[in-house]
Amino acid sequence: MTRPVLAAPRRPTRAITLGGLAIGGGAPVTLQSMTTTKTADVEGTLSQIYALAAAGADIVRCTCNEEEAAEGLAHIVPRSPVPIVADIHFHHEMALAALEAGVQGLRLNPGNLRKEAEIKQVASEAKDRGVPIRIGVNAGSLHPDLYKRFGGATPEALVESARMELAFFEEVGFSDVKISVKASSVPLMIAAYRLASETFDHPLHLGVTEAGPPPAGLIKGTAGIATLLAEGIGDTIRYSLTADPVEEARAGRQLLEALGLRERKGLDLIACPSCGRAEIDVIKVAGEAQVALEALNLPIQVAVMGCVVNGPGEAREADLGIAAGRRRGHLFIKGKIIRVVPEDEMVAALVDEAQKLVAEGIEARLAAADAGAEAEAEADRQALFEAKGADANHAAAKVELIRRTVQEEHDRG
Repeated sequence: MTRPVLAAPRRPTRAITLGGLAIGGGAPVTLQSMTTTKTADVEGTLSQIYALAAAGADIVRCTCNEEEAAEGLAHIVPRSPVPIVADIHFHHEMALAALEAGVQGLRLNPGNLRKEAEIKQVASEAKDRGVPIRIGVNAGSLHPDLYKRFGGATPEALVESARMELAFFEEVGFSDVKISVKASSVPLMIAAYRLASETFDHPLHLGVTEAGPPPAGLIKGTAGIATLLAEGIGDTIRYSLTADPVEEARAGRQLLEALGLRERKGLDLIACPSCGRAEIDVIKVAGEAQVALEALNLPIQVAVMGCVVNGPGEAREADLGIAAGRRRGHLFIKGKIIRVVPEDEMVAALVDEAQKLVAEGIEARLAAADAGAEAEAEADRQALFEAKGADANHAAAKVELIRRTVQEEHDRG
């Protein structure tokens, strides 16, 4: 319902299609993750793919490092709910086998698969089948010659690796390509993608590689991916976490929704950090509301505010919210009070109204507001304002003390 405004326009890139899914060319930014199962374990891999798709993944990558993995892909691809990309590292024959298995995309690491003839053979086969390839450059596996030439894994070295691979593809007339220039260093990753966006018009796949376990991995991934997306750079993304890959998909989905790049499909819960005016344990109530509402998977923004003095006004853009005051909760929609409930019923009332809001719409629920709710809430607000005031954190007293201290020091001087 609530849609954030994107800070910068998307940078134009050419369009490609992966299993019927548009990437680049102004299409919505897509979300990817990767299975952690052995690809030869067909049922286990499919189970994880379905879990990733349910969490928001548009594309799933599976390793194809051996013949058994390629055979597994032949069974997985027809049953997958999303396009499958085969991850190829050292053996070009695995790329050819994956194409035979029917995968919708390939990922090649130019730092590992280095023979020109083999690279061109894979590109030719992919071209004949209409299968796109991601040139997946990684700072940790850069070709030694480039490492030596550029004095390390610099942005220029990463982009040059992609350019060289792209030149091989172009020699066989293959251009159905997306590019990534990942690094585990966030500043290096950002600089490399900025340079790549100036160098290529191909879609860019964003990611901070080997980011590690949450919460640090989430922070690093978000720092890199969100920075670039906010600049309009990037067509598809993946968090690389040392965790259940479902966490990657959830994080990516939440990021794209927060940036306004994808329509909201899940809950966005906002809550005040609490202050001297708080009438409830905001952390406790927000946590209970988060658990209850996430279980319903409702595509709305919900606010939990600690007091009624400023809460409804500060969270007026939320689809739905509740603020506490005088042992009661003020339930509001888009800042308008619709109901006043007992404090111990706040979370239940929030969940009940959330379900009705999604089913009936904002205008219908505003029309169903309790008569006298606004007047009742205003009485609570005024009572609390007089009791605690708008300066519950004593800022005015501190300001006066500062002024007095400065003046005294000035008089002494």
